Amino acid sequence: MPHAIINDLASRYTAKRYDPTRKISAADLAVIYQALQLSPSSINSQPWKFIVVSSDEAKARLHDTFASQFQFNQPHAKAASQTILFAYNPYYTRTHYGAVVDQQISDGRASPAERDQQFGAFGFVDLNTDENGYNGNWTKAQTYLALGNLMHVLARLGIDSTPMEGVDKTRIGELFAPELNGYVCEVALAIGYHHPDEDYNASLPKSRLPIEQVVSVI
Repeated sequence: MPHAIINDLASRYTAKRYDPTRKISAADLAVIYQALQLSPSSINSQPWKFIVVSSDEAKARLHDTFASQFQFNQPHAKAASQTILFAYNPYYTRTHYGAVVDQQISDGRASPAERDQQFGAFGFVDLNTDENGYNGNWTKAQTYLALGNLMHVLARLGIDSTPMEGVDKTRIGELFAPELNGYVCEVALAIGYHHPDEDYNASLPKSRLPIEQVVSVI
């Protein structure tokens, strides 16, 4: 009997066209938001923001970010139920991590007396920070952990998705500047329900390299 996790992963695919008449329920959105909050990150850094493009006004802004490039993804901006912008902090500091440490103390993972000790983990950030304080390559990588986590959650919920690195980070930075507040978005995830007639990818068989070519047990 196939495992439920394998069924999730085998059934999910990248939607190519969305049905604009179908919207994700409030109950499922609540699960999605909590799944984002619970996403893992190195040293529990959480150097991200998840901006959910849901209103007609925000969708119009997102649509406009595709004016110069990646037009193949532009239809998703208005047709998908929502699009989530995965944004990272390119200059993650000890102050940012301090907020994480304080939350860990509040949640009982550490005592107030251990606060200074908790900053030992920040050494991983230092290893990935240049002389100008930039560590965006490291913080960007954390957003992909959240992206993968959410894509599985969506598969379990029966919700379609389209991961998009084909986004214009410069235009997104301009048109969503108030929401980003210095964070950077280079990947987004359209979510909703595929169009039954126009999504050609829905009927194609799953294709992956043989497991023995990609998994080595030593």
